[in-house]
Amino acid sequence: MKADIIIKNIDNLITLKGPNRARVKEEMRDIGLINNGVVAIKGDKIIYIGKGELPLDIETHENTIIIDGEGKTVTPGLVDSHTHLIHGGSREHELSMKLKGARYLDILEAGGGIHSTVNATREASFDQLYDKAKKSLDIMLGFGVTTVEAKSGYGLEDFNTEIKQMEVANKLNKEHHVDVVSTFMGAHAIPPKYKDNPKDFIGIIINEMIPQVADKKLAKFCDVFCEKGVFSIEETREILEAGIKHGLLPKVHADEIEPLGGAELAAEVGCISADHLVAASVKGIKMMAEKGVIANLLPGTSFNLQSGKFAQAKKMIEEGVPVALSTDYNPGSCPTENMQLVMSFASIIMKLTPEEVITASTINGAASLKLEEEIGSLEVGKKADLVIFDAPNLDYIIYHFGINHTDKVIKSGKLVFDKFRNIL
Repeated sequence: MKADIIIKNIDNLITLKGPNRARVKEEMRDIGLINNGVVAIKGDKIIYIGKGELPLDIETHENTIIIDGEGKTVTPGLVDSHTHLIHGGSREHELSMKLKGARYLDILEAGGGIHSTVNATREASFDQLYDKAKKSLDIMLGFGVTTVEAKSGYGLEDFNTEIKQMEVANKLNKEHHVDVVSTFMGAHAIPPKYKDNPKDFIGIIINEMIPQVADKKLAKFCDVFCEKGVFSIEETREILEAGIKHGLLPKVHADEIEPLGGAELAAEVGCISADHLVAASVKGIKMMAEKGVIANLLPGTSFNLQSGKFAQAKKMIEEGVPVALSTDYNPGSCPTENMQLVMSFASIIMKLTPEEVITASTINGAASLKLEEEIGSLEVGKKADLVIFDAPNLDYIIYHFGINHTDKVIKSGKLVFDKFRNIL
């Protein structure tokens, strides 16, 4: 068999080899480390992974790319499984309000927050949204991200804008190196015109929007912002169950600010993931562990909001909840595409070990998108998505924070990013 790409002499090859499911407890610290590792790729798949030299049946051809991994750390491609990638405008004008102590819900009440982004997204053309999101995807790829999730939610009752967001995501998925997984999140906020009768808006989501999203195959998941002042527990349950009825897998923004019971709801409904969880109860955490709901944690958001509160990541792992990490890239509460910085926050602030961090950022992120059979670990037969970090070991990537350690990115068996030549 002739390889198209060979990476040899890898100081630290982190394979995450193991079961194709989200990892829990001590499994999150078992990263399948190989010193002096070697990887061979043919087409878009890994054909060999091991220690030392390639076996004799793996050969080269005249165009084989050979990469020296000496002094490098190689991991699976990073998975950013919670973003609001497709949006118009930006909200830097809210910075001064935050510096004066305004909370997210205060800004929302003042007519800012999501409503500002909704207006900008509605006004933006398809091409403008595409170009803006492509720029962000380019940045994410440079940080080692090979798969992202993208939520709608900036159209709200303007369903054409919701559709526009999802169509942009799906076009990017076809045309960009990074894989983009689409999530319908029409239930992102209560539009001002429905403030006094939210049931009417919920009825539109359930009876009009969800069926069309499913019929047109615009999204894989359905998400709801379950929070005080937004969607209640029962309203969230109703929307998620409607999505399930139409084949949309459930996710939920849960217990981000108030301990509303979103974690418990996620377990009851059978959500693939519950995200944020800063205020999740011990009972909710235990229920998520019992049902295998993935906790998708977003420390960059807590950092940016300066709330002083972060999700109980260590407690979740101790209880057996599989933990994933994501940027939550969005124009308001977390305007960063830097997954490596989020990984450092998770370790330095939330006290996760580097091994737990890389597991959360790869195989567990893949599982939160139901892609664990294809990506998230480096194993023969899996898609060849991997990152070569210019770092001597995993600890160094976390320890030396705030910079980009990416040397090269291989996506679906193609060298798509090189720090000296950028995107290829």
